[in-house]
Amino acid sequence: MTGLSALLDQLPLRFLLASAACVAVGMGAWGVTAMFGRLPGVALRRSTWLLGQVTVMAAFLVVLLPHSEHLRLVPPIDLPEVALSHATATDGGSALPGPGRPSAATGDALRPAIWLTRAAQVWLLVYLLGLGYTVLRLLYARRLLDHLAASGVRLPAQPGTETAPTSLPSIIEVDAPISPMLFGLLNPRLLLPRHLRGFDAKQQQLIIEHELMHWRRRDLHWMSVGIALQSLLWFNPFMRMLRNRLSWAQELGCDRDVLRSRAPAQRKAYAAALVAQLRLQRDARQTALAFGAVCAGTLAARIALIREPSNGRSRGADAARIFSIAALASLFGASLAFQPALAWRSDPSVAQAAFSCTLLVDAASGAQLVRDGHCDEQVTPASTFNIPVALMGFDSGILQDEHAPMLPFKTGYPAYIPSWQADTDPSTWLQNSVLWYAQQITTRLGAKRFQDYVQGFSYGNQDLGGDPGKDNGLVQSWVSSSLRISPSEQVNFLRKVANRELPLSPQAYAKTERILPQQTLGNGWHVVGKTGTASALLPDGGDDATRQYGWYVGWAKKGRRTVVFARLVLDAKQADAMGGARARAAMLRDLPPQLDRL
Repeated sequence: MTGLSALLDQLPLRFLLASAACVAVGMGAWGVTAMFGRLPGVALRRSTWLLGQVTVMAAFLVVLLPHSEHLRLVPPIDLPEVALSHATATDGGSALPGPGRPSAATGDALRPAIWLTRAAQVWLLVYLLGLGYTVLRLLYARRLLDHLAASGVRLPAQPGTETAPTSLPSIIEVDAPISPMLFGLLNPRLLLPRHLRGFDAKQQQLIIEHELMHWRRRDLHWMSVGIALQSLLWFNPFMRMLRNRLSWAQELGCDRDVLRSRAPAQRKAYAAALVAQLRLQRDARQTALAFGAVCAGTLAARIALIREPSNGRSRGADAARIFSIAALASLFGASLAFQPALAWRSDPSVAQAAFSCTLLVDAASGAQLVRDGHCDEQVTPASTFNIPVALMGFDSGILQDEHAPMLPFKTGYPAYIPSWQADTDPSTWLQNSVLWYAQQITTRLGAKRFQDYVQGFSYGNQDLGGDPGKDNGLVQSWVSSSLRISPSEQVNFLRKVANRELPLSPQAYAKTERILPQQTLGNGWHVVGKTGTASALLPDGGDDATRQYGWYVGWAKKGRRTVVFARLVLDAKQADAMGGARARAAMLRDLPPQLDRL
């Protein structure tokens, strides 16, 4: 799988994982906020409940957005790639053509992954339908409120309010059994039911002050954010619970602010108004802030606060708020560390690359002649980096010619391959990709000169930092470490080599080309190239024993024309051939007809 198609194939499974993760984090966020929310100084803070919602949403997004898999502490969910292609194939065709079709045994092994993929696709469809239904409900509720406001009578500013009349929301009286409510984020309006006239004058004033207090506290903005988050995660019951507690905190916060410094008689009248309004109202719309728009179960808490007000400014309440915020931050950190990633692996019985790129570019004009696959993915250059190292060595004088200097093998040098355990000169170095020989060149260059060369070459991401915390960039950065380059960037670098555009001496180009492996194809093109092999990396940073990168890069010449090329393949590791050798064999098989068509 490559490019956009891979992202589209993976999206349903990632979305399913994100959905499950946010429900689990929602349970934790509800537990944290409910525990600390027992204290009045925390319960009445709108931020307590809104931060709970934000934590759940962040846990949902962190699975979907790009991030470092090295932060995860659990192993990835390992799914075969063929499960994705099989699940997304049409009913009339096979997921894999001909020899690539899995056997019956392989199909049995893939069946759970295929069903998981299909379930993820169904869930994504259900989510989109549910989101559409939720949005339609919100629009319908808002439309009803707009119609209700249009049918009412606009009133002048109420006497006794603490806000200048010119800055008040529009006050509209309607003949409907509703609670007094404030709605409209951009054009706020206050709806008052006509039955409010039957209340005591002081009760009317306090009720109106309650709604205007919502407006002064910008509760409409807080509520809008809460509703938006709840709507996006409509399937998560804890988002609804947190949003309901946000509304509860807003109502009690307004009660507290309206009744601050009020006489006991006024408090009693206000409580009576709450009870009376509860008997008269019908459902409150979700898009509005409404006085008394609470269930009978929460009415007792409001009346208790009215009788015994608390300003929530105690030292203990401040400490509890800090601890609740720290607990939510820790919960998010834990969700990031313990949510598994999705890892796609190739089934060993299926000859299918995870991704590949073949890129041919005219050296003179830069025109792309062939571009097939995923060519912008940066990976380790592996032994293809020996080309720039050879250029550096000859330019600096560390290397003299094809056979000098001859360096002896020493105990402690990398010796993964038997051919490395021998005295080596520049020709055998590139022929056998001897790692320790390249390390001797970069060590003699020194860190500063090495970095200057890489920057002058504009080579890949130019990061020579090496493995984190190991200070080994001078000898290891190009071997499955910090230095990364894409096939597109390889070709750009090789064009500069072919056109002699790098800040190097002429002999550096000529001597490097002489020691690079080369051959002449049957159609007369002379090919100079270098392979590279490296293991793919697991999410924890370790080597993947099942997959391998294979590089083959270089240029082909015939007459006055030069074509630079790069081939990169990530596929299943094979015992009988290295990834670079497989990439070279495939490239040399495909190259003659491609060059003939130019």
